[in-house]
Amino acid sequence: MSSPFAVFGPGVVMVTRTDTTTPYAVNVGYSQELSIDLSGTEKLLYGQNQYPLVATRGTIKATGKIKAATLSGMAWNACFFGGSFTAGRDNYYLNESRNVATTSVVVTNAAGGIVDLGVTYASTGIPLVRVASAPTVGQYSVAASTGTYTINVSDENINLLFNYSNFSSAASGQQLQVTNTALGSNPTFQLDYWTNLNQPSATPFAVRLFSCLGTKISLAAKLEDYMMPEIDFSIFATAGGSVMNFNFPQIS
Repeated sequence: MSSPFAVFGPGVVMVTRTDTTTPYAVNVGYSQELSIDLSGTEKLLYGQNQYPLVATRGTIKATGKIKAATLSGMAWNACFFGGSFTAGRDNYYLNESRNVATTSVVVTNAAGGIVDLGVTYASTGIPLVRVASAPTVGQYSVAASTGTYTINVSDENINLLFNYSNFSSAASGQQLQVTNTALGSNPTFQLDYWTNLNQPSATPFAVRLFSCLGTKISLAAKLEDYMMPEIDFSIFATAGGSVMNFNFPQIS
């Protein structure tokens, strides 16, 4: 008796953005879960008795979910955002320790301007309060364009921790910019799933979903755990009527 065919593990998940002039494919990478759910409405016709005389199925709702253990900006963009990338990234500088000898100081990475993220006393962790100008004890003001912080004379010669960020186009990486686009503006993608239960010589089980629409993306950070981004999507038909293909190794 031959071994039964089984599917084990998350397999390989690839998405191909289809609403652009030149489609591009992305291996989501380190996939943890892929689920596909098909749910049809049930229509029953009754007469005078308890059981229906006719049963049929109406519309079908097709949805799915991808869970992966990697942060792929290209996959997120293809599945959900449909935005654009800019070379560079925001750099974050946390707890930059400075003992301010005068009432003003320019932080180390001020070139190009900064975004202020707060100031605290190093000894207590108590935050100072930002004001527009003329700070009193426990307050500060900042000129973001130059990265200049101003404190009260009573806070001089006290160790302070400065938190801020700035954007650098020369930094490694890229930034995905999400903007408020018009309703109906969204990417669409094809999804391909492949797995063969660690049998290199076997014909694998594979699925192709021709047209998908991202409906939800979830990013959850937890203590002592990895972020596992989740993307929910709906499945719909192409203009030619294709919805999905299932590829089985068996010949019926």
